Amino acid sequence: MRSLPLDDPGTPPLSGPVALLWWLARRQWGILLTAVGLGIVQFASQAFTPYVVGRAIDDGLTEGFGPDLWAACATLLGLGSVIIVASVLGHRYDIANWLRAAFTSSQLVGRTVARSGHTITKELPTGEVVSAVANDALRIGEVFALAAHFLGSLAAYGIVAVLMLRVSVPLGLVVLLGLPAVAAILGLLVRPLSRRQSAQREASGRLTTLGADTVSGLRILRGIGGESVFTGRYRAQSQETRHRGVEVARTQSVLDALQVLLPGAFVVTLLWLGAHMALAGTITPGQLASTYGFAAFLAWPVQNATQMLQAATRAHIGASKVIKVLRVVPATGATQGTTPAPEPHVPLVDEVSGLRLEPGRVVALVSADPDESARIATRLGRFDDDAERATPVRLGGVLLADLDKDVVRERIVVAEATPQLFSGPLVRELDVRGGASRDDLLRVIATADAQDVLDSVPDGLDGELPEKGRSLSGGQRQRVALARALLVDPEILVLVEPTSAVDAHTEARIAARLADARRGRATLIVTASPLVLDHVDEVAFVQDGVVRARGTHDALLTDGSGDLEVARAYRAVVGRQMDEEPVEDRDADDRDAGATVDDEQLYKELMVEQQGGQS
Repeated sequence: MRSLPLDDPGTPPLSGPVALLWWLARRQWGILLTAVGLGIVQFASQAFTPYVVGRAIDDGLTEGFGPDLWAACATLLGLGSVIIVASVLGHRYDIANWLRAAFTSSQLVGRTVARSGHTITKELPTGEVVSAVANDALRIGEVFALAAHFLGSLAAYGIVAVLMLRVSVPLGLVVLLGLPAVAAILGLLVRPLSRRQSAQREASGRLTTLGADTVSGLRILRGIGGESVFTGRYRAQSQETRHRGVEVARTQSVLDALQVLLPGAFVVTLLWLGAHMALAGTITPGQLASTYGFAAFLAWPVQNATQMLQAATRAHIGASKVIKVLRVVPATGATQGTTPAPEPHVPLVDEVSGLRLEPGRVVALVSADPDESARIATRLGRFDDDAERATPVRLGGVLLADLDKDVVRERIVVAEATPQLFSGPLVRELDVRGGASRDDLLRVIATADAQDVLDSVPDGLDGELPEKGRSLSGGQRQRVALARALLVDPEILVLVEPTSAVDAHTEARIAARLADARRGRATLIVTASPLVLDHVDEVAFVQDGVVRARGTHDALLTDGSGDLEVARAYRAVVGRQMDEEPVEDRDADDRDAGATVDDEQLYKELMVEQQGGQS
């Protein structure tokens, strides 16, 4: 059995839920066939047990305590041992099948979400995506966990029918015809149960979506006094979900009752006929005991068949929901790129704006409209292939849209203005690609002036960050995101407003260290802060979506590189930035306001602190 999660979950068919389930079965055919084989052995052994007991009774009544009776006892002991071993091993493989199918489905959903970009949120509610992993994947796995018992029950049913026909043709016909009739009656309830389960699944998905939206917007709701309205909506949807659950429970309770009643009636009927035949002398006392044993045993296959039918129905619904997620077309990389990657260290050019980022240059992008410059920077990362064709960007003369997405992601990294942090150890938050040394981690932390984060997180680099890094201030989250981007160390790095949430003293330190750290590699910084602009090699000034002037910060301030109107516009943008004061993260940075710290000394101090914490 392969370990989970899988290295590659594969590429499933998306034509329908049956195709997906069959594909999953083929993907795990080895452990599935092993489980089915063990199930058949277990149930076949149980089916033979009443027959051996009946023969032992008849032999004992005829021969007494002779060799035949002892042989029957030995056979029963052997069958019991086989049942025990097959049951233990079978349960292990049943769970393995369940986990394999469920984890594969979850991985497929996770991979699709990770690759889809913004299209997943445009096409599906959050609740649908969450439920696909939390609920539907488990339902898919359930049908594979029950497959061995179901097929083993079918084999046992055939064995019992043959043995009963050998005992008595009328009793054998009762088994052959009566058991399918019982299963058919129970099956009539599965369709309405399926409809109710589907309705409950829809209501549960809407509830999850509403809950996620409410929690993520709780701060805004408090600001406008809308908590009661949204909690009322959640309460109403919760009651709707509860109502749907009650409907499912009602149908399920009837089905559960019939699962006891109908097989019980079948057992009574079979025993009544067998007892009359025994009194009439057409069957022996041992055969009557076998009949009772068969009748009692057959209740289990009926129950397994009903459970399998319910599980298959739930799996069909779950697979349909999973396919809805898997059918989302990624915003980028939906088709494999065929154009060879250009040579390293070539210019990156945005054809619409005229921005040209040369190899080895640290360039700042300044605009009177921050959204305008942010859009240009975002285009450089190829986050939307449709938009990329309308606003082409070229790397070394090759369109980004024609390159393989993995090549683009390896060579170009765009760190957007709003940092997204995840829960888990701080070291994993920083080292997203794995393999970075402790020295590298501490060096980028020093460059991003994020040493106070190590102090605020228990256990430093090994400490746990909560969801979205909510234990950190806005400035700390921003600096962690900056350190993360620097650690990747790509050929081309694009940073959108990397210092917007820190105070002036911290920004000055970061600006100097950042320029030195990226010197010699292509870097674009979207900012209008003079503290950063003083340290870059060149500034590109954008007006109306087009680069109007390029030059050093001082040159653009004085003459706008030959255009006084551009100079006035540039001074207006930069002057407005100087008048604005960051409002976040002051508490984290005021303690060392105005201090200048040598980078190498700071790095050594961080190393000492970390080593001391480990010891």
